[in-house]
Amino acid sequence: MNVGIGLPIGAPDTLLTWARRADAGPFSTMGLLDRLVYDNPEPLVALAFLAGATSRIRIQTEVLLAPLRDTALMAKQAATLDRMTGGRLVLGLGIGGREDDHQVTGIDKRTRGLRLDEQMAVMRRLWSGEPYGEGVGPIGPAPARSGGPEVLFGGYRPAALERVARWGDGFLSAAAPSKAGGLFDTVRMFWKQHGRGGEPRLVAQVNVALGPQDVIDDARASAHAYYTFTGMADRMVAGMLTTPHEIRDAIVGFTDLGADEVMLYCHGLDPDQVDRLADISA
Repeated sequence: MNVGIGLPIGAPDTLLTWARRADAGPFSTMGLLDRLVYDNPEPLVALAFLAGATSRIRIQTEVLLAPLRDTALMAKQAATLDRMTGGRLVLGLGIGGREDDHQVTGIDKRTRGLRLDEQMAVMRRLWSGEPYGEGVGPIGPAPARSGGPEVLFGGYRPAALERVARWGDGFLSAAAPSKAGGLFDTVRMFWKQHGRGGEPRLVAQVNVALGPQDVIDDARASAHAYYTFTGMADRMVAGMLTTPHEIRDAIVGFTDLGADEVMLYCHGLDPDQVDRLADISA
């Protein structure tokens, strides 16, 4: 089982320490969340900076809110980052749910799913080297990976799960093991219905905090603030794993469900968590 680590968004100036420690450890991937109207670093910019300070670990958006972005520019940014990191980019994409994020970008929240489908059609075409459209040539550079970087989609509804089969390479689940199995099965079903070969890549994400009580309290407070807009912040915080035993059990549980990777997402700012998590993930 590959185990990745999600980086906290509360202190961008500490992320270099997190990234270097993660790159030196057993972790397969480091991820970063995306919001617009929030005090967080922009993920593509931040991950580009961190990629330059690392050599091995993959970089992943969890998830980039694609409908808020210009399609052609996003395709160019992703291809550039994938090319310059030697194919280390994993582009996790989602539609977002905050009214204020959509308000400031002028994007209609009601049509964000349709917009993402349209964006994927354009980006797949551009990443393959085809022209943007009539009278407009290709937009380079070519990504390191033929056809574009690996794309994962997050979400829970059937439309999001089917999008994995239509446009993606895999699925990013933020559900607990008790619910993730059903989502994984649905993704696999759509994958077969669309005639896709092989298997979709399945990635699970779980919120964790490991360390003294002040580290756990910091993580819970940060996660509660982040998830307040969902109306389920208390439940999300209650599901945070805070002991080695809980984290190991989650990794085993997702392994049993057929997950290819588990992302241990940290909301607390203490970078020593990287080393503590490495000890139970190796």
